[in-house]
This record gives sequence, C-alpha cells and structure tokens, in this order.
Amino acid sequence: MDPSLSLQAVPAWFVVLPDTDAAAPLAAKALAHASRHLRHASGRPWIVGRWALRAMVVGEHEGTRVAVTGEHAATARDAERAAAAVTRARSLEALDHAADWAGSFHLIASGAGRVRVRGSVVELRRVFHTETAPPGSERVGVACDRADVLAELVGVGLDERRIALELLTLGVPYPWAGAPLWRGLHALPGGHHLTLLPDGRTRTTRWWSPPDPVVPLAEGAGRLRDALVEAVEVRTRGRDLVTSDLGGLDSTAVYCAAVRGDAEVVAYTAALHDEAGDDVHWAGRTVQALGGVEHHVVPAGDVAMTFDGIDTLDDVLDTPSILTVDRNRRMGIVELAAARGSGLHLTGLGGDELLAGAPARLHALVLTHPLVALRSARGYAAKYQWTRRAVLRQLLDRRPYRAWTERTARDLTEPPVAADEPLLDWAVPPRMPPWATADAVAAARELLRTGPSAVEPRGRGHGEHRELVAMDGISQWTRHIGQMAAPLGITVSAPYYDARVIEAALAVRPQERITPWRYKPLIVEAMRGIVPEAVRTRGTKANATLEEEAGLREHRPALLALCEESRLARLGLVDERVLREWCRRALSAETESYLLHPTVACEVWLRSRETAPRPVGGKHEER
Repeated sequence: MDPSLSLQAVPAWFVVLPDTDAAAPLAAKALAHASRHLRHASGRPWIVGRWALRAMVVGEHEGTRVAVTGEHAATARDAERAAAAVTRARSLEALDHAADWAGSFHLIASGAGRVRVRGSVVELRRVFHTETAPPGSERVGVACDRADVLAELVGVGLDERRIALELLTLGVPYPWAGAPLWRGLHALPGGHHLTLLPDGRTRTTRWWSPPDPVVPLAEGAGRLRDALVEAVEVRTRGRDLVTSDLGGLDSTAVYCAAVRGDAEVVAYTAALHDEAGDDVHWAGRTVQALGGVEHHVVPAGDVAMTFDGIDTLDDVLDTPSILTVDRNRRMGIVELAAARGSGLHLTGLGGDELLAGAPARLHALVLTHPLVALRSARGYAAKYQWTRRAVLRQLLDRRPYRAWTERTARDLTEPPVAADEPLLDWAVPPRMPPWATADAVAAARELLRTGPSAVEPRGRGHGEHRELVAMDGISQWTRHIGQMAAPLGITVSAPYYDARVIEAALAVRPQERITPWRYKPLIVEAMRGIVPEAVRTRGTKANATLEEEAGLREHRPALLALCEESRLARLGLVDERVLREWCRRALSAETESYLLHPTVACEVWLRSRETAPRPVGGKHEER
C-alpha cells in the first residue's frame, strides 16, 4: 500500500529549507510542485509551497528575513521590525519578543545561516521535521506544515506500527498523540520552535510555558475578555462578511465579540434531533437581544447523523482524524457559510477544555488548599456519581506519568474502565478494540514501552497536563476541519487557541476557574457587557448522543462497506470478521460505539489517500 500522493493533491502547504547547498535536491523537488517560493538572503530557496498570494507576510532587514502566515494582524512593516530586532541581537531568539503578535500563526525566520520555525502553543499550527541525506548530498534538516507533504518530499514510507497505535480507543496518549505516521518524521511539540542548522542537524527548543495560575477570577476575567475580543478582531478586521457558529456558551461569546466589529456577521445554529438539545433556544434569545442580525437555524432533519458518508469521504488529511465519523455533520454549516460568501467562519472550539478545565487540578490543590480541594472533590463525586473511595484512590496516587504509560501499555487488552471512574488520573487509560489483531496489540505495546526513556507530562501536574493534552487533541480537530474546508475557499477559525487567550485563562486560580458549583465561571464573568445578560449565565451544554445511536442504525451499510477489503486488515492490524460483527450490532453510544471511531478514522484515511484528486498546478511565482 502506497500512502503517498502527489504534492499537487494538497491545496496549501509550505516546506522550510536550510540555507545550504545540501538542500538543493529537496528544493528542486518541492519547486516542481509549488506555486510560490521565497529565498534566503543568499539566494537559495527558503520557503517553497502552495499558498494564497496574501497569505504570507514577509519582512527583511539586512541579512535577516521573517515570514508570518496564519491569522494575525502583522504587516510587512511589522515583520521588517522583527527582522531588524534579530539583526541587532545577532540571535534568532530575539523573535520571541519582537514577534509577540495577537492571533495564531507560523513564524519563520532566516539569518546568519540558520533558520527557525515556530507553530502555535497547541497543535493547531503544526511543524513536522526530519533530517535526511538526499542521494549524493550531505545531511540536511527540513520542516513542513504537513506530514504527508514532507513524507513524499524526502521519500519515506509508512510506519505500520504507528497506525496500530492510532486504533486505541479514547485517543493515543501524550507524547505519541499526533505523531506523523511515516518513518523518520517527527512533530514539533506545541510551544517549541525548530532550528535548522547549517550542518544538517535540527534542534528543538521550548519558547512557551503555561503561566502560573495565581490570578484572581475578577482580574483574570478582564484579561480573558481583552484577549478574546482582540483575537476575534484580528480575524474580522478588514472583512465585509464573516460567519460564525452560534450554539453553546463558548461560540456565543465569540459571536458576540465579532458583532462588535465592522464586518457583517451571519450566525448559524444546528438543531439537534434530541429534544433536550437547547442550542436553538439560547441562540434565539441571543439574536433577539442583539436585534437586526442575520441568523440561520439548520433544521435537525437537514443535519447529518454520525457516520454519514464515511464510505465515500475523500478529504486529503495528513493524519487520521477522529472527526471523520462526524465529518458531514461538522462540515454542514461550514459549507453553508462558504455558499453564503464567507471567507472566514468563527467557531467556539477550544472553549470546553480551556474554560471548563480539568477536575484533575485537585491533585495540586489538595496540597495548597486542602479544604477547598476536598469540598470540590465531594461536589464532583456527587455531580458525576463517583465513589469517594475511587476519588481518594486517585487523589492519593502520586506515581509519575511514566508509570501511568507503563500501566497503559500493560493493560491494553483489559476491559475499558468503568463509566463512573473519576477523571483525576493522568488520563483515562485507552484500550485496543476487540477487533485489533495480536500483531497490532504487540506493536502498540512496544511503541508505548520503547518511547522516550524520560517521558514527561505535558504540564506541571495532572490537571495542567490533562488540559493541555485536551487542547492539543481538539486543536487538531480544528486543523482537520481547516484542511476539509480549504477546497471551499473558507478559513475555519478558533480564537480560543490563540496563545494570549490560553495564557489569560490558564493564569486564573484553578479553584475559581474550575468548580463543580458553577458552569464555566471565567467566561461568564469575562463576557459581562458583551454577551446579552439573558444568555450570559446559561448553564447547559447540548450533546449529540442521539445523533450517534441513530446514525449507527441509519448508516450501518456504510460501516459494513468499510469492512470489505479493509486496508487495515491488509496491514494485519484488524480482524475483518470481528470488526464486521461489531458493525452489525446495536451499540450504546455511551459505552460501545465510540470504540469504532479511531478504527473508522484510520480506514477512511488510508482509503482517501488512494482516491485523492490531483489538482492542476498553478502558475509559479517568486516573492
């Protein structure tokens, strides 16, 4: 099976090359498929790829060049100032302060023979990299914003063991989550930058860390309000029309921030089949309070069910996406927005993990504020029906993260943890699904056991770790939605993933930001005067459990079609007979059908790479 595809099958990508002659073979291959490129001061190719004319802002000063691409308000003059700061400091490290702009973007710099590449603090703006030695050439480091493009450029094959790990229910654990599926490729962790050195080596360095959570709620609410309003304004500035989700509390906050600007903002709300879903009710109250705004409600009958179309999807994604099972449901509004003429669609993705937070923060809180922690623990136990014994067991478990990953590897084939298990551990332990072959289990177990010898958690302690891992995971959903939406000519934007917004929220004291007694108190306080009072204190959140169970019944033929000539079965990773039997059964959305999601994501991904369309190459331009 060949997982590669022509670089021209991807509508937007860029490759970053070092300032050395050794990169010439890679540059020549990339240029053959590119529509644009930028050069180092030396004249060698620097950034090569396919992007819209105004998508990349570039500035230079003497021998230093700085490029910015993404959602930001930086101008060429700003990029020139950043380049000048690097020149004066004689170090690319000066970028950390000189390019501290609002928004979400890739930042790329070239100077003094070195190249630096930076993505976002979570995994929305990703950077993949490798060191390779083209035939007849020296070793060279190279980076790219898409793993599949980089894999084809350097000519590496699929790592079938990594696909085995992708079958895990509840997601792949950190730091293996989101890793590229090709041999020899690596993903830059969120909050790090990559340096391409002249001798062909690459170096990874942290540039961002979460703030200490010491800010009182009232002060933090003001900071979050300013950061979120700025994040939305950066995106809507200069546009005549934008569209926005208007559903839960998080998207409502983004929408209400957007309508304060000059652009016309058109809202969309999807109705749920479940009568308990109340998004339409609250959206109606928001629109009524604001007055004079365009609002479209998509009837429940027009909203795709889970598993809709999974046997015909052909999105060109560079990793399997758990979003695949809900692709048509999620993309329905985006397609309507694009048809309305919008080039930007705002979402509230990111709000849940940032604003609701993780109860696992109690691990740290019990040491600093024991009475507050114990009261909150009792509140969570009552709210989620956790037993006190299980809560105490997890709170008293002080084993390091590496021990958790070792237990996870050992228990891959054990039954799933109980639904009422507290959420205070490093994560809910994932399991291999019943249809995984012995070879798949062995491969996943080996990877988890032979990973980095010093596996460290994503954050300081259980709570910060869980929040950052959740942001990494859901920000990848947003990235995948962006890749799905790219052919429509629309950008799907999630302001909650901006560094300034994340910092403002994570700086708030956890005992005030995360509590069983109030629903997302930080955003409720932050949105005073922005979100109408009639909806600001809403305490409900809709879910799509009914869409899952009904979708399984309605789209069972599509699921069974994926079992025929399964690509995963060809790789020896799933037992096709067992998988087919599961797809024929009536499954509970809460405890069973979710097991199918990662497998469906992998199967659809492998198939889509066989059928991906090959767009015609555009006219090549140099900037």
